[in-house]
Amino acid sequence: MNPLKKLLGQTAVYGVSTILARTANYVVLVPLYTYVFLDQAEFGINTTVYAYISLLNILLTYGFETAFFYFWSKREDKENVYSTSLISLIISTSVFLIAGIVFSGNIANAMDYAGQQNFIVWMVVIICSDAFMIIPFARLRSENKPGKYALIKCTNILINILLNVFFIIFCKNAYEADLISGESSFLGKIYDPSIGIGYGFLANALTNVFTLVFLFKEYTAITYHFDKKLWKSMMKYAMPLLVLGFAGMINETFDRIILGKMLDPSIAKRDVGIYGACYKLSIIMTIFIQAFKMAAEPFFFSTVKDKDSKKTNAQVTKYFVIFCSFIFLGTMMNIEWLKHFISEPFWKYGLFVVPILLIANLFLGVFYNLSIWYKLTEQTKFGAYLTIVGAVITLTINFAFIPGFGFAACAWATLISYGVMMVLSYLIGKKHYPIKYNLRSMGFFFFAALGLYFISLLYKGRFPKWGYEVAVNNVLLLFFVWLFYILEYPNLKKKENETVSESSEQG
Repeated sequence: MNPLKKLLGQTAVYGVSTILARTANYVVLVPLYTYVFLDQAEFGINTTVYAYISLLNILLTYGFETAFFYFWSKREDKENVYSTSLISLIISTSVFLIAGIVFSGNIANAMDYAGQQNFIVWMVVIICSDAFMIIPFARLRSENKPGKYALIKCTNILINILLNVFFIIFCKNAYEADLISGESSFLGKIYDPSIGIGYGFLANALTNVFTLVFLFKEYTAITYHFDKKLWKSMMKYAMPLLVLGFAGMINETFDRIILGKMLDPSIAKRDVGIYGACYKLSIIMTIFIQAFKMAAEPFFFSTVKDKDSKKTNAQVTKYFVIFCSFIFLGTMMNIEWLKHFISEPFWKYGLFVVPILLIANLFLGVFYNLSIWYKLTEQTKFGAYLTIVGAVITLTINFAFIPGFGFAACAWATLISYGVMMVLSYLIGKKHYPIKYNLRSMGFFFFAALGLYFISLLYKGRFPKWGYEVAVNNVLLLFFVWLFYILEYPNLKKKENETVSESSEQG
């Protein structure tokens, strides 16, 4: 089978769950939070807590997901790899879970959430349940079972939405109706207005617990055995990835944490809320990159021994850049109606960061593609070095410019950081695992997308209705698609015919 088609197919299946999760968040939960809780500062709490969750998820899984993929592909004793990985994470996560709950009050005070200890307990449950699930889900991906993976994830999404709607709509409305009528209903008793947007954390925590139940077989249908020698080898491989992941998450989320600390307290949570909500408008790029990454990592490990593996990697990266350029252009050409998925108080002041964040995430996606070399050559330390450089850039720009430029500094810091990481990974990778990337084609489509976007800015606001502007914008988007069809589609067909011919000869 054509390896590009295989990767595309698995990306599509993983993308179903990823797209549903992100779309549910974007289409249902973000509007729910921003329209029900109009206070931008309250949404800022949601943004900050999930930034901490992302950081701590990296710390708690300490690079073992990628280590699992590597050792699973290299060794024959796959059950031993699975069991050792699972035991390691179960023990470390259990310790964190107990400590997090015991010291939740102290943590709440340290985060300036005094009196909201329950937020911390739910946050800890979310983090730990995510860590418990990481290896079972990794096994499903390694065994090429994207269908089961997607089914569990989609069920998770549905439960999360239903619980959010239950608490924030039904219970809240019942509580407010009780205040008017003077009666006391069952649903009204459940709702506590002081929790507010915190019900989103509770819904997420309960959803994760349900998901652990769905994965019950993945925990019980094995013989547990801890291989100390294997564990040491996995830790040696994973530790640089922990540094890489933590530094990478600093690049991705730490700006929302320090933004709230460095601005005047009167506007800090408000601006975090605006930035966090507008960040959601770049969600389509994030969805694709996440879905692609989930399919690509096990794919690259499984094809490393193929004679054309480097050529395949180069082709994958080229079409990745083209498709991400299309996502960037498609989002910006339709931003006039997409922005209404968040309420006006949020997009009115923060919409200008969306194109910056889209390009930043495109650079991050290219970095993921380019950086497969250090995972395949067991030089994961380079991944740590590169991401530390990015983290230093992120922190330096944020600390220097947030006081004067607010969340605009966060967006530009993200773009510059990912851009530098991408370029450095390419240059260093040329020495250690040289791959001939088609830079001309990738550069052409990226700058074509940028050029068409800048053309759209020339007539922005000049039409009597925004719908006319969007229509013209989408003509430009179709022009981009036409360019791809003329310049690249023949190459795709040629590659497919060559693959079919090779398969026929082997048959």
